[in-house]
Amino acid sequence: QVQLVESGGGLVQAGGSLRLSCATSRSIFTLNPMAWYRQAPGKQRELVARITSGGSTDYGDSVKGRFTISRDNAKNTVYLQMNSLKPEDTAVYYCYGVDTVNRRNYWGQGTQVTVSS
Repeated sequence: QVQLVESGGGLVQAGGSLRLSCATSRSIFTLNPMAWYRQAPGKQRELVARITSGGSTDYGDSVKGRFTISRDNAKNTVYLQMNSLKPEDTAVYYCYGVDTVNRRNYWGQGTQVTVSS
């Protein structure tokens, strides 16, 4: 079992920034890839950003150029730096990881991000 614990959400004005953190309960090298997803009310969960153990990244089209995913292997933590936030970024953000051995998916509990106009 792996626990993924998100933090860093909150309320911010449009144009502002937030940094989300996802701490894993065991070595981050046992989860590959790791990612951030989000889900807004009435909408499907969508991929925001993904990072592999080798450091390769990819992003959803709506956040390219504004969000950056990174990882600190020593701290077993994945981050999502969100800049130039827009009201449409309002959602619950979830951390996600795939076990490298059994390919089981793990999800965090989610953290709310609200962007006011």
